[in-house]
Amino acid sequence: MSSSAIAIEVAPVAAASVRKAPVVIREPQWVKWLLISVGLGWFAALLLLPLATVFIQALSPGLAFFWHAISEPDALSALGLTALVTLFAVPLNLLFGIAAAWAIARFRFPGRQLLITLIDLPFSVSPVIAGLMLVLLFGSRGWFGDWLSEHDIKIIFATPGIILATIFITVPFVVRELLPQMEARGPEEEEAAIMLGASGLQMFWRVTLPGIRWSLMYGLLLCTARAVGEFGAVSVVSGHIRGQTNTLPLHIEILYNEYQTGAAFAVASLLALFGIFTLLGETLLARLRAQPTKSH
Repeated sequence: MSSSAIAIEVAPVAAASVRKAPVVIREPQWVKWLLISVGLGWFAALLLLPLATVFIQALSPGLAFFWHAISEPDALSALGLTALVTLFAVPLNLLFGIAAAWAIARFRFPGRQLLITLIDLPFSVSPVIAGLMLVLLFGSRGWFGDWLSEHDIKIIFATPGIILATIFITVPFVVRELLPQMEARGPEEEEAAIMLGASGLQMFWRVTLPGIRWSLMYGLLLCTARAVGEFGAVSVVSGHIRGQTNTLPLHIEILYNEYQTGAAFAVASLLALFGIFTLLGETLLARLRAQPTKSH
């Protein structure tokens, strides 16, 4: 083959290998600042302004009134019940979330897709419907009502019903945070640990848990925030009994309906503060999760 033929064949390859410089699209400065202003204005109108209104209304009657509103017996009972329900619901969903994410990510079995659908059910079903479902199951005229009455077990209009409703609503959060990362990591490291003689518990603590710790903490944070602020399902099963079955959101509703606006906003500020700390925690976890990626 002549040198001219070789040149003809190599030329298209050489031309194709030359990369074109990326085209940089530059918008006018006024377009950039207009979009930024619209985004910040929308954020301020929908988030910052209502949040500021809560604290202004809560503190406007004075600090003495604010302290009295959050320390009176009914408010303390609602706070304690909210903490109790959260302490039950979050660890149970933690155990279920790890087990469900493990099963879905590591195994292929009949009904796998059905399990995923059932886990996502609280996202598509109204919390009020979830509460009504529990009433139909455990109420005095429900499927298990007679048996519960015979054994003097009270679920609806009592703390167990509130815990069950909160658990149902918060089921997806831990699973949905763990599942993508467990599927992305794959089972290779875990299989290697088993082949090297590690037990199942050792494999989980030393191989699986370090790889999912940030997703697990993020899921726990979201689950806790949802449990503390749940209203719809809890409202149906609680019975709104003052000092007994009212959580913080229900207590706020009762105060507002009774035209105790200052007290309602004072208690609502506690939930607002918890929401702010939740956002700060999410930001911190996002930065900690991104650190290993940046180091590489």
